[in-house]
Amino acid sequence: MDDAELVRAIEDNAAELLMAMGAAGGGEQRDDAVARWTIGGSPIDYHNAVVAASDVRAVADSLALLKKHGVPGNWHVGPSMKISRDTILAGFAAAGSEPGMAVRIDELVPAEVPGLSLTRVGDDDALAVWEATLGQGFGEGEREARWVASVYQKLGYDDPWQHYIGRLDGAPVGTATVFLGAGVAGLYFVMTVPEVRRRGIGAAITYGALRDAGTEYAVLESSPAGRSVYERLGFREYCTIELYEWAPTG
Repeated sequence: MDDAELVRAIEDNAAELLMAMGAAGGGEQRDDAVARWTIGGSPIDYHNAVVAASDVRAVADSLALLKKHGVPGNWHVGPSMKISRDTILAGFAAAGSEPGMAVRIDELVPAEVPGLSLTRVGDDDALAVWEATLGQGFGEGEREARWVASVYQKLGYDDPWQHYIGRLDGAPVGTATVFLGAGVAGLYFVMTVPEVRRRGIGAAITYGALRDAGTEYAVLESSPAGRSVYERLGFREYCTIELYEWAPTG
């Protein structure tokens, strides 16, 4: 892939994941010449997502739908977005940005931690462990982990969904999800429980989850805290994904 293809893969992989999760959560889907979104299927703003738009009407229409459902939501604005940032700001507030990153999987820098093992989630019991682990330190904590796990249970455990639990000396200490879409492996929900952070566990889980993903490239959108970890593994930044948010008041 050249740089332009990688940028598109970063955007498209995330869009496919968000649309699939939103649909499983019961969200209203739109995918036409005006906009692409999933709204109403999640209590989490990130997952009531506008991922593409080519007409200014999409701003007012998405805002009306968020109000109808009474849920917070985000516009995910990458290089391919055809609506100006000023137009989006007419209804939504800037909420930061995430670097879109990619790496050839065969160029990943190996990362291992003694005593750490990685197992793929294959049933509801393992998903419950994954949920309990994620809830200890990711995003909105138990609330977000509960919703994500409920959606993953509906979507199943076969490709394109690959969920992993990292265990340190047998105890669950971390999570990751790999989503196969847009021709690449997208990395999501990488989390290490607070008491064992800064020991390289997140990097080791990332490396272990991606090395056998079955695609040539891996992509992700990083949090500020995770960026340096991914850079040490060999990821490079190819674009920026800006976030714009709206939340109900009162």
